[in-house]
Amino acid sequence: MTESLIRALDLRAANGTPAQLWLRDDDAIAPSAELDHLLSLTEAANIPVTLAVIPAHSGPALANRLNTAQGVCVAVHGWSHTNHAPGSEKKQELGPHRPTQQVLGDLARGFSHLAQLHPQQFAPVLVPPWNRIAPPVVAGLPALGFKALSVYGPEATAALPLYNTHVDVIDWRGSRSGRLDAVLMDEIAQAMARSDAPIGLLTHHLVHDAQVWGFLERLFALTANHPGCRWVGLPQLIASP
Repeated sequence: MTESLIRALDLRAANGTPAQLWLRDDDAIAPSAELDHLLSLTEAANIPVTLAVIPAHSGPALANRLNTAQGVCVAVHGWSHTNHAPGSEKKQELGPHRPTQQVLGDLARGFSHLAQLHPQQFAPVLVPPWNRIAPPVVAGLPALGFKALSVYGPEATAALPLYNTHVDVIDWRGSRSGRLDAVLMDEIAQAMARSDAPIGLLTHHLVHDAQVWGFLERLFALTANHPGCRWVGLPQLIASP
């Protein structure tokens, strides 16, 4: 089940062009057993992780937990992860359903709140809830201090740099459980073959099942020390685009 990824890694190593991998985990709010599990895996493998934190629902408890965590940065996950779209549309918090300045006001609050709570780990990056955001809102992000945007899927032209995730470990449209190792590792291998751009892995620690946790252990074991790739943190990507 790992053959395609091993071949892709070996080829990258032979060519001297290691792939860049990065990890984004969404919907962090407070300390939990699930968060501890995620951090134990990433710390053991020395893999950086970006936690997309929901500002309205997070406070000092998470900040205190992360103060002792290694390799963690905090990004802004909207404001309250509230859906403002009608039932006929896909869920959106940062869509065109409210005045742009109202949306930007929420994001400014979220930016300030998390920057104060996590001064050493804060990354000025917006992760839109449900990976959706209206273009006028994107245009207003630089004025708020945001340096980058991260959604899901191929990167496109935007008002600020995009560092997207490309491989989602959960089958949201089907079983809502972990996707199979073979499928996920093949997707990572295909992404390595397409370009040299960083490849983002998307997780949601609060809803992981045994398949997801097992996949992460197996992926980290395979890639952490392989010369064909290197795991990088989001701040590192921003600093050297």
